[in-house]
Amino acid sequence: MGTTPPERVSLVKREPSKTAAAESTARQVAGFIAKFDPVVAKRIRAARAGLRGRLPTALEQVYDNYNFLAIGYCTTERTSDCLVSLAASAKGVALSFYHGASLPDPKHLLLGGGKQNLFVRLESAKTLAQPAVDALIRSAIAQAKTPLPKTGGGYTIIKSVSAKQRPRRLREKIQTPTHFVRAGSLVRPHRPR
Repeated sequence: MGTTPPERVSLVKREPSKTAAAESTARQVAGFIAKFDPVVAKRIRAARAGLRGRLPTALEQVYDNYNFLAIGYCTTERTSDCLVSLAASAKGVALSFYHGASLPDPKHLLLGGGKQNLFVRLESAKTLAQPAVDALIRSAIAQAKTPLPKTGGGYTIIKSVSAKQRPRRLREKIQTPTHFVRAGSLVRPHRPR
């Protein structure tokens, strides 16, 4: 009586397609942005689209850290090769220049007390198109140690996600009246001391 040998099954480890990985990364970034107040989230998305359009070959590095959601636009995968980044908190969005202290700033737009990193507050994505801000971005690109690739498309890398984070939305201020009117009389609320 003969026995048949068991079938051999070859297990092939399949790498996820680049499209699937890009979609997953895009969903993750969208989730990071969705944590913010709708007004701030809209500003982040608009500024991100503006920078991606302006720097199509840059690598987009995303850090969802304790204090900020930072989205950097870099010439390589090294964070030190970052040209500019968006820094978003519950209070708003800023355009941060990694080497801002070395940039010419005749209009004195750059804020911050750092010796290297300085920023400009973004009231809207239109701030990116202002001539003085445009000049700062061009200067950052010109001063890059490693130039942006001339061809190809940039991609997004999730570099860090912190488990513990500051709230991404401002708490609503509840206005407590200093007095209540009850049946025509003035009643002061109890306030703990």
